Amino acid sequence: MIKLKHVNKYFYQGEPREVHALKSIELEIERGEFSVINGPSGCGKTTLLNAIGVLDEITSGEIWLEEREIAHLSPREKTEIRLTQMGFVFQAYNLVPVLTVAENIGFVMRLQGYPAEEIRQRVHELASILQIEEKLDTLPSLLSGGQQQRVAVARAVASKPKIILADEPTANLDSKNSIKLMEMMKRLNEKEGITILFSSHDAYVVENARRVIMLDDGALV
Repeated sequence: MIKLKHVNKYFYQGEPREVHALKSIELEIERGEFSVINGPSGCGKTTLLNAIGVLDEITSGEIWLEEREIAHLSPREKTEIRLTQMGFVFQAYNLVPVLTVAENIGFVMRLQGYPAEEIRQRVHELASILQIEEKLDTLPSLLSGGQQQRVAVARAVASKPKIILADEPTANLDSKNSIKLMEMMKRLNEKEGITILFSSHDAYVVENARRVIMLDDGALV
């Protein structure tokens, strides 16, 4: 479903210093994968995830989503791809503070123009799976970190995107909540067939992924 062809990413830290953050990445992600990008801090995990999610520009190479090359689309086209084809889970949660849990979960669906009743049903379905039904009318500031991350996961999967990109989703959680979040995301992957790609150095995430993609110094190993 995702194919990267000879993807390179350079950063410049003052002349003439050049940082080669991604080095000739060749990678394929199949539909329905539950996989993790793993490696030491600074190896390029987040950079690779952001490249796949067309959040950041690459220096050279190609990134394909099914039959479409997406790395060199216009900014407007990339925004449309992110809105309609992808879901994102960040370690900082990134919930809208003035919206309730229910409104946060349904946020992307509203942007996509789903009918209100369909949004309501989907919100309740996901809240049940992720065990946050009793928090639907609550603001994010009144939730624990684990609850906020579950809301972020629900928002990411609500519109049934083709792929979920999760950047260190357990980084701010204790071990108990990390285990619970992984179990719930695995259930969503199996129940709904959504492809899920993590970046993480969390041992529990790595142990529970079905595929581990190892990076070191920007290169696949």
